[in-house]
Amino acid sequence: MRGHDFRVNIIGLSQKEHRFEFTCGDAFFDLYGNTLLQHGDFKAEVTLDKRETLIEVRFHITGKAHLVCDRSLEPFDLLMTIDKTILFKYGEVEQELSDEIVLITRDQVSIDIGQYIYELIGVEVPIKKLHPRYQTDELEESDIQLVYSSPIEPSENEEEIDPRWEKLKKLK
Repeated sequence: MRGHDFRVNIIGLSQKEHRFEFTCGDAFFDLYGNTLLQHGDFKAEVTLDKRETLIEVRFHITGKAHLVCDRSLEPFDLLMTIDKTILFKYGEVEQELSDEIVLITRDQVSIDIGQYIYELIGVEVPIKKLHPRYQTDELEESDIQLVYSSPIEPSENEEEIDPRWEKLKKLK
């Protein structure tokens, strides 16, 4: 798998809607960097709608990410479905205005769709990766174990009340 496998030549496209399908496996994550995610199986359906002033790219990505639980270190699969639209507008300089709008020049030959697929998948990976059996926070009473307890004693400060406060309480 090479980086140009995910490049779409936009100069040769006519002004209409075009559909592309990409499969993203372990080789894809090795190509674009494996800091966010190292293993996964994804299918990306990309619809590119070329118009005179902009290019609208709609991503529909489905698949599963192979993750390791932060709590138990057990591997598990996280199912993902991602629907996102990015607008590529023509401008004087190449610039990313926001997550959804990117300026490109009219003489730009291609768009690297793979980089956007990688970023969209990476954003969906949770910061805290929990195995599905740990995602319910409801604990039964039998699962809770008291580790330490100390006797509750009234503090000395509560017993001694400043006489000025006592007089103020009587004013009510």
